[in-house]
Amino acid sequence: MRFAAAALAALLLGTAAGAAPTFHPLFSDHAVLQRDRPIHVWGKADPGERLVVTFGQGRTATVAGADGVWRAELPAMAAGGPYRLEATGANGARAGADDVLVGDVWLCSGQSNMELPLTRVLNNDSEISGARDPELRILTVPKKTAVSPAYGFGGPVTWTAVTPQSVPGFSAACYFMAKELRGSQHVPIGAINASWGGTAIRSWLDESASRAVGGADVDLLALYRHDPVAANRQFGTRWQGWWEAHAHQAPWLDAASLAWKPMPKIAYWETWGDPAFAKFDGIVWARKRVTLTAEEAARAQTLSLGVIDEIDETFVNGVPVGNSFGWDVDRDYTLPKGLLHAGENVILVNLLDAYGFGGFQGPAEKLRLGLAGGGVTPLGDGWEYSVVPAGIGDPPRPPWDAAAGLSLIYDGMIAPLGAYGFKGAAWYQGETDAGSPAGYADKLQAMMAGWRRQFAAPAMPFLIVSLANYGGPQVGPHASGWAEIREAQRAATVRDGHAAIVVAMDLGDRLDIHPANKQEVGRRLAQAARALAYGATVPPSGPEIVSARRTADGIVLSFRGVKGALHAWSGARPLGFELCAETQDSCRYAEATAAGATVRLADDGGPATRVRYAWADAPVVNLYDEAPLPAGPFEVPLR
Repeated sequence: MRFAAAALAALLLGTAAGAAPTFHPLFSDHAVLQRDRPIHVWGKADPGERLVVTFGQGRTATVAGADGVWRAELPAMAAGGPYRLEATGANGARAGADDVLVGDVWLCSGQSNMELPLTRVLNNDSEISGARDPELRILTVPKKTAVSPAYGFGGPVTWTAVTPQSVPGFSAACYFMAKELRGSQHVPIGAINASWGGTAIRSWLDESASRAVGGADVDLLALYRHDPVAANRQFGTRWQGWWEAHAHQAPWLDAASLAWKPMPKIAYWETWGDPAFAKFDGIVWARKRVTLTAEEAARAQTLSLGVIDEIDETFVNGVPVGNSFGWDVDRDYTLPKGLLHAGENVILVNLLDAYGFGGFQGPAEKLRLGLAGGGVTPLGDGWEYSVVPAGIGDPPRPPWDAAAGLSLIYDGMIAPLGAYGFKGAAWYQGETDAGSPAGYADKLQAMMAGWRRQFAAPAMPFLIVSLANYGGPQVGPHASGWAEIREAQRAATVRDGHAAIVVAMDLGDRLDIHPANKQEVGRRLAQAARALAYGATVPPSGPEIVSARRTADGIVLSFRGVKGALHAWSGARPLGFELCAETQDSCRYAEATAAGATVRLADDGGPATRVRYAWADAPVVNLYDEAPLPAGPFEVPLR
């Protein structure tokens, strides 16, 4: 009896003790919290546990929910610190974060030009060696996708003060912006970088925004969450329709329609020793015919293909079973029951590579069928390939695609930021969407609205970097996906009211999609931030188009945000203006002169309903004000 009582007492004591509460990883040593607004903090504890949270002179009580997550709101504080942030459970167990500052926190996001680290910028050695500021703190969000909003990140995160050891891998554009703001605002600055190269904007939308612009893909992603096999089959039907319309063939039904050659080895095709593949980027079909016993066919559960660089659409016996993106992702596809049969079965893989190495990574041992109850059937030899002629275009991608899917990166990288306080956000993205720019403005507006909802900041400033110039020279007016993205970015910011464009088309390199001058990008971001978030009396974007009017003396373009006057650099006339009617073929270059805050175009008397400026992937421009900042690209109606 005494033993039973002692055991019960020990059990009760253990229950009372419970686990120590924890803070969400954002709230760690050296963090920066947003000043002048209520401070939201959260973490985990035992369900139903009561906690007291303190920070500086602030103190509040809260209770962990049934899911073990607790949330608390602390009073707004002015810039200052350092302070200790602490959560204490009912049993006295504590979690804490030391050296926490209060200041302004900026979120930086986008694709590779925001991700580009300091090691790849101009004068990187001196920039890195001079990076020392204990009140400028940085944090990088690990890359992660998720099919529903995640609580935590895809790996450990740490706040660090800026030092030569902490900054080399951090976003250069984000760092240079934050450094400028430290110099102008004289408060602690926190910079959080959540970026992923090669990603499309729809990957960064929350579910509400996705439903506003995502169409049928929203429901397809919902199906994928609970039945990936059915979702892959449904998407595969769409993919097949696209392929038949563009390639006029259906290899999954008639493989004999292709010319097949033996695959030299299961490895990137650049390593095959074939000069035709030494620098090949494009599409290749791969085929494996495998003979199975009735038992093997009945037991087969998964198809494993190892890593593929970079996109595959995979079929088994004519049925689509999987589609993935990524150059470091193993392909493991669940097979529907009854798909395989005794005798010969055909595995067909469409391999698309746009850059660098392509095809199967290998080794051959990674290609196999996984059998129920254990065991595998090897698939590493006997593969054939067939090259697809260039020019077919890019096949559709599913909503669970890691880089171009719907909401996956938002769910894995932005959702875990919860209700963290931000002064504003800087966004540098759009290159990936330049191939299909339609609807980009609506997506950008929906994204901004969704993030503002999450952060409970309806007027949160967004700084949008207009795409830098990249691509071949242009000797006449042409259609341009990059120009369409720039115009969509401009249109979205004009409609938004709490966003600003940061022009970068004069900072690029037509031979390098990742221009190295991120210092000036950061300076322009900081100027936009001072105007939009801090109330400084400076133009946020430099010269911005207001209107185009036809007059008796020519076509007059009016600009705002001009410091001093507009000037044509290195010539008597500004370059890059076009007059257009309704069609692309109607566009022609127009002679221009600049004076004050206007540009006058010579009216050639031809049909014209719109005016374009800098309408090219890599435009050559020379119109600046005296700041000096360039006039941004645009397309506006002619009134």
